[in-house]
Amino acid sequence: MSWLYTCIRIALLGLLVMVAGSGPAAAQNLETALMPGAVVQAHAKLETQCRNCHVRMDRNAQQRLCLDCHKEVAGDVRNKAGYHGRLQERECRTCHTDHKGRDAKIVQLDDKRFDHLLTDFELRGKHTRAACASCHRPGTKHSATPSDCVSCHRKDDKHKGGLGAKCEDCHNANDWKSTRFDHGKTRFPLPHKHAKVKCAECHADQRYADTPRECISCHRKDDAHKGRFSNRCERCHDDTQWKTPLFRHDTDTRFLLRDRHRSVKCEACHREPIYQVKAPISCYACHRGDDVHKAALGEKCESCHTERGWKEPARFDHDRDGHFALLGKHKDAKCESCHQDRKFRDKLSTACFQCHKADDRAKGHKGRYGEDCKTCHAETSWRATIFVHDRDTRYALRGKHVPVKCDSCHQGVLYRDKLDGNCASCHAKDDKHRTQLGEQCSRCHNERSWREAPFDHAQSRFPLTGRHDGLACKQCHLTPAFKDAQTACSSCHAKDDAHKERLGPRCEQCHNSSTWKKWDFDHNLRSRFKLAGKHANAKCYACHTMPVKGDLTLASDCASCHAKDDDVHLGSLGLKCEECHVPDNWRKLINQKRPQPQGRDMAK
Repeated sequence: MSWLYTCIRIALLGLLVMVAGSGPAAAQNLETALMPGAVVQAHAKLETQCRNCHVRMDRNAQQRLCLDCHKEVAGDVRNKAGYHGRLQERECRTCHTDHKGRDAKIVQLDDKRFDHLLTDFELRGKHTRAACASCHRPGTKHSATPSDCVSCHRKDDKHKGGLGAKCEDCHNANDWKSTRFDHGKTRFPLPHKHAKVKCAECHADQRYADTPRECISCHRKDDAHKGRFSNRCERCHDDTQWKTPLFRHDTDTRFLLRDRHRSVKCEACHREPIYQVKAPISCYACHRGDDVHKAALGEKCESCHTERGWKEPARFDHDRDGHFALLGKHKDAKCESCHQDRKFRDKLSTACFQCHKADDRAKGHKGRYGEDCKTCHAETSWRATIFVHDRDTRYALRGKHVPVKCDSCHQGVLYRDKLDGNCASCHAKDDKHRTQLGEQCSRCHNERSWREAPFDHAQSRFPLTGRHDGLACKQCHLTPAFKDAQTACSSCHAKDDAHKERLGPRCEQCHNSSTWKKWDFDHNLRSRFKLAGKHANAKCYACHTMPVKGDLTLASDCASCHAKDDDVHLGSLGLKCEECHVPDNWRKLINQKRPQPQGRDMAK
């Protein structure tokens, strides 16, 4: 039957040629009559125009005509992008065949064998186990399927769009519930007690965008002032603890709290909203009810009274009438200790250093810390310091840096000689590595312990594989100068060299780190001397007889091994033994017409 079908095709082809001579219309009608079947619905409008997809007598032209219509696919092929651009070169008809009827599927995909790596969306994690239909909807081109997370996972978005559409910023394809969000990179870091708060306590509605950052938005129920002290809680409180206020009335306002005023509750004076109605600072405004004089002596109570006690009159109050308030231990100081000439009307300098030079020497500062003593000290006690390094400088003290004395680091003049923040500036003498690892000590060490130093050896020039993994550092690094350690196998395994250096120092040519006894070396592929004939069964030491310190390279001429015992010609025929002999059999000659050997061979 095959020959009959061939004859029919030849006859029809001849008929087509004759009709072609009659005119294009007649030829086109005949081509339509010979069409093997109806095309798919998408090509139906082209069905009567065969030349849109076929060129007579040129089957290879079909590929070009397909791409002329399918420009999107042509662009992928040209740019080597998308599924069609990454396929190995093949004809369109390999995968897409037509003339199978209107309802036929011209696109046939084998879901089990389809390689998604060829597309622009690599499947990772749980996506590798997802069914195709879960992402690719009916009636939509596979290539038009969106690749953003929210297109498929909108129903899983508990944030209801509050964090935008970039789900991959926090989630991954392995586990939807696992997140890697770092709150420290937002406009609201979570230090201290905020770090322990659950997300839902602030983000109650699962919406994270535009979450208010004001304290009162979360702590309204904790506001014991009922809003009278405004919504700016951070003026008095911080995130370390709520109950102890940080507000310092003496420094943060123009009204110093002295003596009994210090124990008065805020609400006793601030009875109105604090930032709307300013509390008066005159004594009479609060103590009108205490005025037994009934205003007969005026309203300037401070002329006679002090904050130490209402009943205790004072002719002079240093805090009020002088230019220097006496706080802390200054209250107990005798007048003569500052006013040594007893000329009280002469103004004295209010700088601490003027009176406390001797104390500055006793503390060991000797003027190196400047003359502004109140930066670190308070009037309550000379030994108690109020300077907080973490707050007042850009270098936070952590771990073992906390108990270190100031002079340990600040050995020069404090405000003139600024210190570097890098570890090496203080710890150069502790550098056991002899500067081999640079000055960024923090890459391996931390403030908790100098010896606690995690290091990823895989980032070095010598990754630890096989039995090397798990070895103690000191087994290879005999000193902390780590870069002095050699990477050559023989530097550590010289005692394990059963070859006694006859095969050279490059052990890795044959061995690997998984086990010493396992070796693999292909002489024919990895050397310039192919082992043929009897050479193939020769032992390594038969040729490699001497210890080698450098590269393992031997002379490749026959005479280098065979001149002494095997050359019966005593060198009379030269050193190119291979011109006559073959490695299979020494006595088998290639050229029998060569002159007979002389010398020792003649004697035989």
